Amino acid sequence: MKRTALVALVAVAALSLAACSPKAPEYATRAEKIVAEIHNPSSKYVVVASHRGDWRNFPENSIPAIESVIKMGVDIMELDLKMTKDSVLVLSHDRTIDRCTNGKGKVSDFTLDSLKTFRLRRAHNVTTDSLHMPTLEEALKVCKDRIVVNVDQGFEYYDQVLEITEKLGVTDQILIKGKKPARFCQEMFSKNEHNMMYMPIIDILKPQGQALFQEYQDEKIVPLAYEVCFDKITPEVEACFKTVKETGSKLWINSIWGSLCGNLDDDNAYINGTQVYDKLLSYGPTMIQTDRPEFLINYLRSKGLHD
Repeated sequence: MKRTALVALVAVAALSLAACSPKAPEYATRAEKIVAEIHNPSSKYVVVASHRGDWRNFPENSIPAIESVIKMGVDIMELDLKMTKDSVLVLSHDRTIDRCTNGKGKVSDFTLDSLKTFRLRRAHNVTTDSLHMPTLEEALKVCKDRIVVNVDQGFEYYDQVLEITEKLGVTDQILIKGKKPARFCQEMFSKNEHNMMYMPIIDILKPQGQALFQEYQDEKIVPLAYEVCFDKITPEVEACFKTVKETGSKLWINSIWGSLCGNLDDDNAYINGTQVYDKLLSYGPTMIQTDRPEFLINYLRSKGLHD
């Protein structure tokens, strides 16, 4: 009896503590949760962006490549846009279809119907049986409520992208990047009642990137995040990281290629060990774009940074 009573008292105490403890925020969709993380510069959660989707297993920028990274637990699908001859936005990194399809020519020289006659290639150059270049609208329907979308190449089509995102009701889960002056972006965004998230790209070791970063500091504009690119670690790079974090923005680093992250890249970590990622994390990024999403997510989870 005494033991039963004690167990009951412990259970009641536990319920009381649970009732008094602050509850974790509840989100209607997974995309909403990711957006909240992007808007929270103090969060230790590391947001993972997958470069062109799961291109190691499926054609880059394809619907299966998107579905695959969603299943992995990736937070952001990065994609690139081009415009067809009949003014439809499609997912394509290159201006031509030569590398990624079994056709040849510029995307802009084909109508959408013509583009759909070509089949996508996998990364190892094998032509697929039935996969075709998707439109932005087709891709966003797959992504809706499930994952944030980063439009990398495509800032020049901002108005057209916004029209599609508003139609589908996904504007809040779209992050678009660019290198335009801060004032130009502010003026452009002021024309719309509703805008996508925006992040400047800073090539911090190049004069243009340094000037853009300084403009943001001088104007006291605090973006959600900065994508900082660098081919080596220097005092200027470290000072940039420090300023980004101190002023209240997220720090996005690309681990896709050594030339963008001082050789602290995915392949280096995959071949030489995760101490490469340890070094990358020591600089404080809370957004990382990767070419090895599953490998990076497993590493981050082992550190309690992607739960």
